[in-house]
Amino acid sequence: MLRTTTARFAAAAQHPRVLITGGLGQVGTDLATVLRGKYGKDNVIVTDIRRVDETVRATGPYQYLDVVSGAQTLEKMVVDENIDWVIHNSAIMSVLGEQIPHKAMDLNIDGVRNVFEVCRKHNCRVFCPSSMAAFGADCGKVMTKDDTILNPTTIYGITKVFMEQLGSYYNRKFGMDFRCLRYPGIISAPTLPGGGTTDYAIHMFHSALNKEKYTSPVLADEPLPMMYVDDCINGTVQFLETPREKLTRSVYNVAGFSFSPKDLHESIERSGHKLEMAYEKGIAQDIAHSWPDSMDDSNARKDWNWSPEYDLDGMTAKMFELIPKYHKLK
Repeated sequence: MLRTTTARFAAAAQHPRVLITGGLGQVGTDLATVLRGKYGKDNVIVTDIRRVDETVRATGPYQYLDVVSGAQTLEKMVVDENIDWVIHNSAIMSVLGEQIPHKAMDLNIDGVRNVFEVCRKHNCRVFCPSSMAAFGADCGKVMTKDDTILNPTTIYGITKVFMEQLGSYYNRKFGMDFRCLRYPGIISAPTLPGGGTTDYAIHMFHSALNKEKYTSPVLADEPLPMMYVDDCINGTVQFLETPREKLTRSVYNVAGFSFSPKDLHESIERSGHKLEMAYEKGIAQDIAHSWPDSMDDSNARKDWNWSPEYDLDGMTAKMFELIPKYHKLK
């Protein structure tokens, strides 16, 4: 048995079989593309709860999976497909979570429990992203550390703290290879806003392209840590591929740069686009104000050489290049 397990882990390090939950979301879509390019499209199985057309299926294997009610289905998939890594992206985000907190708890807590238990039983490496939403008002606003007070005020943040703590427990208690990155706001062109506090930024790009006035629910001078999606994906893959013995912890902060709506507005106009802005405080403002202005990711930089490439203006230029291609805008 030991020889078989050791051989499997050695093979997985070179050509892992990967299952992604919530694979049609903002991060899952791009992550699947990169991993399929590295390991072969048939080695990365995307799952979600949405019906898809043939264009999605043509890119690689896709299966329906509800991680809350489908624990047995998940386990069967892991066994039948000989899965080595599970990337668990399924979650209800911050703003939407405040509107449907019980459903957020169902998915963000029960789904995590199901995934971790399957990964424990079948010796899978499991990656589950966390978020700056895990922080709260007492964590410190500037260069918030990996280890600090975690007292979030949203159900999304509470469930992310649960996930971080449960994964770390499974790592200590059972030896499960649990890995987690606390993401800042992720900015990407292909996906449309999905109920997150930082989604105002995506709306701003679309409004500028559509020559529409945009009213931001986050106030002009409220900075938040952010990251362009290419840095997020490349960093996540780098973290997944890092040998376990090089990691000194299970949960790491990662960040790119920080900006406020006003900063982004100025960057948009520096790029040659015009955008009329207004501000009307919404639920997203209260959430944003409870989060850090910036995050200290020095442990990630030290342990596995994390280093983002994009700054604010570089991200803005890329977004205006790609959004029209993905969404047929001028």
